[in-house]
Amino acid sequence: MPNHPNRSGKAKARNPKPAEIKAARIKAGLSQAAAGELIYINQQAWNLYETEVGSTTAGGISAHRRMHPAFWDLFQRKVKEMEG
Repeated sequence: MPNHPNRSGKAKARNPKPAEIKAARIKAGLSQAAAGELIYINQQAWNLYETEVGSTTAGGISAHRRMHPAFWDLFQRKVKEMEG
Protein backbone atom coordinates (compact mmCIF):
# COMPACT_ATOMS: atom_id res chain seq x y z
CA MET A 1 0.00 0.00 0.00
CA PRO A 2 2.52 2.66 -1.10
CA ASN A 3 -0.01 5.50 -1.05
CA HIS A 4 -0.88 5.07 2.63
CA PRO A 5 -0.67 8.52 4.30
CA ASN A 6 1.74 7.41 7.04
CA ARG A 7 4.23 6.11 4.49
CA SER A 8 4.38 9.00 2.06
CA GLY A 9 6.55 11.22 4.25
CA LYS A 10 4.27 14.15 3.43
CA ALA A 11 1.63 13.48 6.04
CA LYS A 12 1.73 15.39 9.32
CA ALA A 13 1.47 12.10 11.22
CA ARG A 14 4.07 9.51 10.26
CA ASN A 15 5.83 6.46 11.57
CA PRO A 16 9.16 7.57 13.11
CA LYS A 17 12.36 5.77 12.11
CA PRO A 18 14.05 3.48 14.68
CA ALA A 19 17.09 5.76 14.94
CA GLU A 20 14.82 8.75 15.57
CA ILE A 21 13.00 6.90 18.35
CA LYS A 22 16.24 5.83 20.02
CA ALA A 23 17.78 9.31 19.76
CA ALA A 24 14.70 10.91 21.35
CA ARG A 25 14.72 8.38 24.20
CA ILE A 26 18.42 8.87 24.90
CA LYS A 27 18.09 12.67 24.72
CA ALA A 28 15.31 12.43 27.32
CA GLY A 29 17.62 10.35 29.54
CA LEU A 30 15.24 7.39 29.66
CA SER A 31 15.79 3.64 29.61
CA GLN A 32 13.69 1.57 27.22
CA ALA A 33 11.58 0.43 30.16
CA ALA A 34 10.99 3.99 31.39
CA ALA A 35 10.16 5.22 27.88
CA GLY A 36 7.71 2.35 27.47
CA GLU A 37 5.99 3.19 30.74
CA LEU A 38 5.33 6.70 29.47
CA ILE A 39 3.22 5.35 26.60
CA TYR A 40 1.81 2.32 28.45
CA ILE A 41 3.86 -0.43 26.78
CA ASN A 42 6.56 -2.76 28.10
CA GLN A 43 10.31 -2.66 27.48
CA GLN A 44 10.18 -5.48 24.94
CA ALA A 45 7.70 -3.60 22.76
CA TRP A 46 9.82 -0.44 22.96
CA ASN A 47 12.89 -2.45 21.96
CA LEU A 48 11.10 -3.58 18.79
CA TYR A 49 10.45 0.07 17.87
CA GLU A 50 14.18 0.82 18.09
CA THR A 51 15.26 -2.26 16.12
CA GLU A 52 16.27 -1.43 12.56
CA VAL A 53 14.05 -2.48 9.68
CA GLY A 54 15.17 -5.80 8.21
CA SER A 55 16.45 -7.22 11.50
CA THR A 56 15.24 -10.72 12.28
CA THR A 57 15.20 -13.08 15.25
CA ALA A 58 17.01 -16.42 15.26
CA GLY A 59 13.78 -17.96 13.96
CA GLY A 60 13.70 -15.60 10.99
CA ILE A 61 10.84 -13.49 12.36
CA SER A 62 10.98 -9.72 11.91
CA ALA A 63 12.46 -8.08 14.99
CA HIS A 64 11.16 -4.62 14.05
CA ARG A 65 7.81 -3.00 14.77
CA ARG A 66 6.74 0.38 13.37
CA MET A 67 5.67 2.86 16.03
CA HIS A 68 2.18 4.23 15.41
CA PRO A 69 2.16 8.03 15.01
CA ALA A 70 -0.18 8.35 18.02
CA PHE A 71 2.37 6.60 20.28
CA TRP A 72 5.13 8.82 18.91
CA ASP A 73 3.06 11.93 19.58
CA LEU A 74 2.20 10.74 23.08
CA PHE A 75 5.86 10.02 23.85
CA GLN A 76 6.94 13.46 22.66
CA ARG A 77 4.20 15.17 24.70
CA LYS A 78 5.06 13.22 27.86
CA VAL A 79 8.77 14.03 27.51
CA LYS A 80 7.92 17.71 27.05
CA GLU A 81 5.79 17.58 30.23
CA MET A 82 8.72 16.04 32.13
CA GLU A 83 11.07 18.78 30.94
CA GLY A 84 8.52 21.56 31.51
